[in-house]
Amino acid sequence: MSPGTSPLLDRIVTYVIDPTVKVIFTLGLFLFFWGLVEYLWELKDGKADGDGRQHMLYGLIGMLIMVSVYGIIALIMNTLGIDFGTATDVSRIQSVNPGVNFFGN
Repeated sequence: MSPGTSPLLDRIVTYVIDPTVKVIFTLGLFLFFWGLVEYLWELKDGKADGDGRQHMLYGLIGMLIMVSVYGIIALIMNTLGIDFGTATDVSRIQSVNPGVNFFGN
């Protein structure tokens, strides 16, 4: 738990809001790809004015809304000074040994 936040609010954000936004964003992405497949099928059949275009548009709008929700939540958290421990600690980065890389160096 980070200082200045209640455990209940921290749990609600971690276990309810974040997964819900991610699931809805994923559904929008799937809807976009489904619309793309439909559009390509319709294009193959010679009619490119069906549901494929609408599904792609709805998927893009859904993803835009979810990205906006993340932005609005971040804006509110920064305005109110709320920190849910999402910052990465990079204070020890100089002492990290990366070891052998993919090429053996």
